[in-house]
Amino acid sequence: MFDQIAQRIPTQTIYFEDAPTVQIAIKRLDMVHPRISGNKFFKLKYNFAEALRLGKKCIISFGGAYSNHIAATAYAAHLHGFQSIGIIRGEELAHRALNSTLQTAQQYGMQFQFVSREQYRSKDTADFLHSLNLQYPDAYIIPEGGTNALAIQGCSEILTDFDRQHYDVICCAVGTGGTISGLIEASASHQRILGFSALKGDFLQNDVAQWTEKKNWKIMDDYCCGGYARTSTELLQFMHFFEMQYQIPLEQVYTAKMLMGLSDLLKKDYFPAETRILVIHTGGLQGRNIPENT
Repeated sequence: MFDQIAQRIPTQTIYFEDAPTVQIAIKRLDMVHPRISGNKFFKLKYNFAEALRLGKKCIISFGGAYSNHIAATAYAAHLHGFQSIGIIRGEELAHRALNSTLQTAQQYGMQFQFVSREQYRSKDTADFLHSLNLQYPDAYIIPEGGTNALAIQGCSEILTDFDRQHYDVICCAVGTGGTISGLIEASASHQRILGFSALKGDFLQNDVAQWTEKKNWKIMDDYCCGGYARTSTELLQFMHFFEMQYQIPLEQVYTAKMLMGLSDLLKKDYFPAETRILVIHTGGLQGRNIPENT
């Protein structure tokens, strides 16, 4: 069902003056679909197929007020004939005008339940999920960020045989860990997977380790700019410079942080000469609308 709407994914070569011998290409997942963008396309693919197989009528998922995942899920549900419900963190949002992300999701038919941050922290517990199943017996529940075994199966399809043969390092931004887990599982034995976390802390190491037994990966949080949705003047300046130079749109939550981190590593000669790097552009360009330091 998703393959039928997929568009061609181009790979674009870029050049960094600080590392003239390192070969860098960007895989433009942001172009796979205009609404179900980037890694969300791959995360949702098999989840929606499973919902269809089970005869479910509704999709439920979770996210913050500016969640790429919520926006993509709403459109995918609309496109494939499902109802959709978003469990949104922050009960105070129920009394405010919807931001652009939630407006987009609502436009595609998503209904919202705004819950307190305390309630939201329990979203993965058996009691919380049981209550949802009782309330919505015809619903298929997708975790926050879309990360589950089916999402990882989908994300493993991001790498092609060509990618496995022609690149030494795969770089990607990391949020909930689903995309990098799929990349790790699909990677060749000679490849290294390098993740740039949008969040501060080493908890993602444990999260990803639950999905793979491979050891050819590393996640660093040195370039998260203080945490999710946080920015810095340096980051915004880098983002502007990069977009002007390469005409590749970024957003400040994930992709700009990853590429700023990669740029810094190249300046520090982190990679040996002649290293072939594939950068995964995970889309999420609606994140450009998030207010600074939300």
